[in-house]
Amino acid sequence: MKIVGVGHYAPPRVVTNHDLESWLDTTDDWITTRTGMKRRHWASEEEATSDLATAAASAALVHAGMRAQEIDCFIVATVTPDYYFPATACLVASKLGVTDKPAFDIGIACSGFIYGLTVASGLIRSGVYQRVMLIGAETLSKILDKHDRSTAILFGDGAGAVILQRSAEDSFLASDLGADGSRPELLYAEGSGARRPLDHAALDAKVHLIHMQGRETFKLAVQRMVDATGSVLKKANLAKADVTFLVPHQANRRIIDAMARYLDLPDEKVVVNISEYGNTSAASIPMALSETVRAGLVKPEDLIVFVAFGGGLSWGAVAWRWTA
Repeated sequence: MKIVGVGHYAPPRVVTNHDLESWLDTTDDWITTRTGMKRRHWASEEEATSDLATAAASAALVHAGMRAQEIDCFIVATVTPDYYFPATACLVASKLGVTDKPAFDIGIACSGFIYGLTVASGLIRSGVYQRVMLIGAETLSKILDKHDRSTAILFGDGAGAVILQRSAEDSFLASDLGADGSRPELLYAEGSGARRPLDHAALDAKVHLIHMQGRETFKLAVQRMVDATGSVLKKANLAKADVTFLVPHQANRRIIDAMARYLDLPDEKVVVNISEYGNTSAASIPMALSETVRAGLVKPEDLIVFVAFGGGLSWGAVAWRWTA
């Protein structure tokens, strides 16, 4: 199997670090130094996750020269679905004009695209489907406490999509996934499920919004992403020197820099767009990949490592050989 189309979309509304200064006790220099972020895109009141996902999917279809009806299955990785149910993927397929194909969501936060790539690859390589549309899409601004400096500065909205197709050459080399649900409070939205259903008290306490213990999450992110990368390279019988591009989850510039040092990769081999979009959770890797491919930087036989860490806690990496 291989990737035959990519696309991405970000809402037109841009929130800069200077914008945040107007209501938060922060500065552009403080945010940039600690995160690498300068801007982020936030959805309008009228925009939902399915809207962003549909725009990215449409761009991927154009890039691949395909019609939506040629896709056999639609997968959306998101933790900000339009509704509890139905799945956002069902809505996206319908908006693309497809109402008779399977569609489902994956809700594993920032690791969503890594998990989705592994699942979609399995569906294709086992012969279940010929083509799968995989989308990472988030509207995290909808569940942000805009007055919490520790989280309001970090998250943005966006969507990225890839079309995966059965092929004589196999791009999927290896995957390494992991999760640890023993400490969900490190990064979660507590009041958004059956454990604590929403009521007036929960809403007043803002438990439906993102809460994060940043320092410990940062340390775990670096450790788990490095370990997953080492493991996936070992599974693929590859060395760090074989890596052409690192496409990491865009959580924090310092985490990305730590990954680059581990792999001994120069800046031009590390895909970074965090200054423009911030942390878009499951959307960050496919958005970064789409920009890189569309810029003509990825060549046949390039070895790409995708790696992420996020809520769950969850993490994972995929080794991928780009084919024409």
